[in-house]
Amino acid sequence: MKDLRFVLAIGVCVALGLAASAAPPGRGSTATAAPQVGAAPAATTAVSTAKWVYLTFDDGPSAKYTAQILRILQAYHVRATFFEVGQNVKRYPALTRRVDQLGHSVQNHSWSHPNLTKANWSTFKYQVRTTDRYLRAQTGYTPRCLRPPYGATNRVVAKRAAMLGKKIQLWSVDPADWSRPGTSVIVRRVLSKVHTGSVILMHDGGGNRSQTVAALPTILKTLKARGYLFYPLWCQ
Repeated sequence: MKDLRFVLAIGVCVALGLAASAAPPGRGSTATAAPQVGAAPAATTAVSTAKWVYLTFDDGPSAKYTAQILRILQAYHVRATFFEVGQNVKRYPALTRRVDQLGHSVQNHSWSHPNLTKANWSTFKYQVRTTDRYLRAQTGYTPRCLRPPYGATNRVVAKRAAMLGKKIQLWSVDPADWSRPGTSVIVRRVLSKVHTGSVILMHDGGGNRSQTVAALPTILKTLKARGYLFYPLWCQ
């Protein structure tokens, strides 16, 4: 019985070691890891009083707007998550590489932005795996988050994502910046709805994102003044 417990203990250690080695280099370490979405942080005095959000950008990279957003994030020392469309990664690989080099998380937003609830299994695999391949070529790691275009998901999409090693990652704060409602409206919609653990949806590609760029400094400055920390998503 003692020998059996020893064997089991060794097996657990090996499994934990494999899980750690599977994480992207330098990402998701316990020293800097963000709380899991929807979960409370560890119950320590320092962490329990902290406030945090996850800032995310969809549909890039875009030659015009991604670079502007990266400069703003760098100026405010904020790290975000970019859910990128594979076709755009193929077109602007250097931008994806730059996003990664600046310490942001780069994740999967499909190859051509279809509604995945209407895709068959073959198309689903192509949309995810092809995007993975192009992202991996620029970042050196395979994304673990999948954000379905339009937020369109169901049990089938979630099951298929899991089969490909992905977790579905949606959002909780949507200012509808894609509709260009006005810079002040975007700012107000984010700041009025955000709370600890919020996942904020914005866009750096897919159209004219000048209002998003204009709104971003005020959003970052205000949230920082309110004591919020910003974490990237890795779906560990």
